[in-house]
Amino acid sequence: MEAFVTHSIKEGIGTLTFGHPAGNSLPSLLLNQIAEALQVLQNDKDVRVIVIQSQGNKAFCGGASLAELKTLNTQEEATAFFMGFATVMNTLRQIDKFVVARVQGKAVGGAIGLIAAADYAIAHEEASIKLSELSIGIGPYVIEPAVSRKIGTTAFGHLSLAANEWKSALWAHQRGLYAEVCPSTQALDTAVHAFAQRLSNYAPEAMKQLKKLHWKDTSHWATLLPENAKITGQLALSPYTKAVLNTL
Repeated sequence: MEAFVTHSIKEGIGTLTFGHPAGNSLPSLLLNQIAEALQVLQNDKDVRVIVIQSQGNKAFCGGASLAELKTLNTQEEATAFFMGFATVMNTLRQIDKFVVARVQGKAVGGAIGLIAAADYAIAHEEASIKLSELSIGIGPYVIEPAVSRKIGTTAFGHLSLAANEWKSALWAHQRGLYAEVCPSTQALDTAVHAFAQRLSNYAPEAMKQLKKLHWKDTSHWATLLPENAKITGQLALSPYTKAVLNTL
């Protein structure tokens, strides 16, 4: 499988699908393509709700591409890489259509930010999560505003410090990252389709105004997330992080 981002539209539901052979991880190219596809679906009048999902039945997303992280050599390159996550999350925040995340498997690092920045996430019971950034010498600075907004600062603190520990889908559900947890892939697909279909039948203007209400007090993210991308980029170039990456 080659890395890809595609989108399709059916019955008012715009579906964005991404994939990468390395556990659906996210290099810069895919992050940019995801942001672009979200904007395309936002601008399409036939789309009333957006579903974001990944390829396959295993990992939902492995977070930042470690292969690309290893190639970063300058502050400009490192900041640009983490700006990919900032751009995707700000796009999810700014578009006026609700976004439903279909999480069929494990989610690591930046993937949790992607889920948190969606408006509603439905997950498989095996979709455990881990914020691994601290273990390689950086931190989840770019995604923190979205994750803390969704699960609270205490849960974010526990998750970010337990950098080598998987938290179960039940843990994520109890803290609000997942709105629903399903026992099988079939049940997951049924739940995602049913929820997206219900949303697509609601009044577009009512949903637009409700989304604004859901995301109130986040306009400062336009500057906050880029600032955090710069901090993360600086740490990614540190001798500690470079040494850890060379062992992976």
